[in-house]
Amino acid sequence: MKIVWQVKAFSEFSLHELYQVLRLRNEVFVVEQQCPFQDLDNKDQDCHHLLAYLEEGTLAAYARLVPAGLTFEHAAIGRVVTSPSVRHLGLGRELMQRSIGAIEQLYGPVPIQIGAQLYLKRFYEAFGFRAASPMYLEDGIEHIEMIRQI
Repeated sequence: MKIVWQVKAFSEFSLHELYQVLRLRNEVFVVEQQCPFQDLDNKDQDCHHLLAYLEEGTLAAYARLVPAGLTFEHAAIGRVVTSPSVRHLGLGRELMQRSIGAIEQLYGPVPIQIGAQLYLKRFYEAFGFRAASPMYLEDGIEHIEMIRQI
């Protein structure tokens, strides 16, 4: 199965692409995780976005690439999500590798910070992220801040 990867600024989204992004984020973060929260936080407009499309045009995975100072002190990767229908393909790992690479292309070799769901701590450690905070609750879900140093 061929995956097409793209990095886009918010202003480059078509209405169809924006709808796909918001639908996928809602499907996983709100419905699947049963966590009503305000996903639309006025940060998307100032970020770049990594998108992974299946050949037929369905959005399979997504991550938000955040400049330093918008969410955290450092550049950040957020809203990391893969569609439930393609989780068996291992896109999560490639999504993170490509997100790190895109951050480095956009902002140079900089530290990268994430607010990770605690159960994914080991997953992110495999990419060089280390715990940078104690556990905290965000929208009722255990999280931990992690930083990947250069």
